[in-house]
Amino acid sequence: MSESSEASNGSSPLRRRKVWLIAGGIVILIAALSIPLLRRKESVQYLASKVLQGEIRDAVEATGIVNAVVSVQVGSQVSGRVGKLNVDFNSRVREGDVIAVIDPQLFQGALQQAQADLENAKANVIAAKASLTKANANLIQTRADFDRARSLAEKKVGTEQALDLAKANYDAARANVDAAAASIAQANAQVSQKEAAVAVARTNLAYTVIRSPIDGTVVARSVDVGQTVAASLQAPTIFTIAQDLAKMLVYAKVDESDVGRIRPGQTVTFKVDAFPKQLFTGTVSQLRMNATTVQNVVTYDAIITFANPELKLFPGMTAYVTIPVATVENAVKLPNAALRFQPPLPPAEVRALYAQYGIDDSKMGLDSAVEGSGAAAAANRGSGSKNAQHDSAVVWKLHADGTIEPVEIALGITDHAYTEVTKVFVGTLKPGDDVVTTSVSSKSGPPGGIRR
Repeated sequence: MSESSEASNGSSPLRRRKVWLIAGGIVILIAALSIPLLRRKESVQYLASKVLQGEIRDAVEATGIVNAVVSVQVGSQVSGRVGKLNVDFNSRVREGDVIAVIDPQLFQGALQQAQADLENAKANVIAAKASLTKANANLIQTRADFDRARSLAEKKVGTEQALDLAKANYDAARANVDAAAASIAQANAQVSQKEAAVAVARTNLAYTVIRSPIDGTVVARSVDVGQTVAASLQAPTIFTIAQDLAKMLVYAKVDESDVGRIRPGQTVTFKVDAFPKQLFTGTVSQLRMNATTVQNVVTYDAIITFANPELKLFPGMTAYVTIPVATVENAVKLPNAALRFQPPLPPAEVRALYAQYGIDDSKMGLDSAVEGSGAAAAANRGSGSKNAQHDSAVVWKLHADGTIEPVEIALGITDHAYTEVTKVFVGTLKPGDDVVTTSVSSKSGPPGGIRR
């Protein structure tokens, strides 16, 4: 038994050593297997859209306000209390219709007073004429007395004193005649003045009756019966009348970058919030040169005429205007997102792909001095797809096996969703091909998605 105990005690350390060796081997194996996993790179999944063929329209988008062709603000020339309103909102009126009346009592009293003053002035004229007649009679009498006194003085019968008195009386009578004539002129002037006052009073009385200046529709009423309007500084607005709402205008605000592409006579389509599914049509009638600047944004007014026979559209509605400036039928077009896409690769790899497919990277804006730093590479990718000088760009075509290749193309017009492809410089691109619009990165096996 002692021998067996010694044997068992000798084998125990050996067994422990074997266990530790096995455990260490397992740890080393796990570490060896983990190193490749830690060294795995990001895989990239590309999302693509189809290249299409069809119509593409380049258009100017603007926002405007619907207005009547002619809109007249009808006010009161005189101050007073509103005595009567004959029309209300949406009332149809014709030119000359009585639409409101200002209380006329004060103006009737002013007219009567002016007429009384006129009659008084006319009576003064009659009195002045009578005074003139009397002065003329006195002048004849004093002249006769003067002639007799002079005759007697010449015959040495009359005295010089009598002659001087007769002459003074004659001169006074002649002056009285002139004064009477002047009184008549003054009285006539007063008559004219009073006649003018009567005309003003009559006109003010007439202004208490407010008439429509045009045929149209009342779109606004600013006062109520009993309200007092004051016209001391400016005529207060009582009604706003829009003429013929069957023909209306849209005042569209066009950005200064787009005014060069707009011409009078262009056909325009627009929508309004009240009828979101209905498309209205109009014509550009005028592009006004008066600029409007709001927060450093410069816009110009494009005046658009359109027919409104059903009177669906009201003044003041917001119109969302589309002005087509170019149209291409059967165009090869690709989504604008494809023009903005750049693969998540260092600039050196993008440059190598460009060189492999024969694309001149200097024209595409790649900076040869920039190598793979994160921020610099991102900036490089952001500017490397568009060639402004030749209006060309590089898009990335997605193949069935998940690989991509660059294709250099010439660009045409755009509708802000799709852009026309006018020519393919390098590579091939046809309707039905997939072009990459975005990419999604994930931790997986080594990347193999770049076609070389």
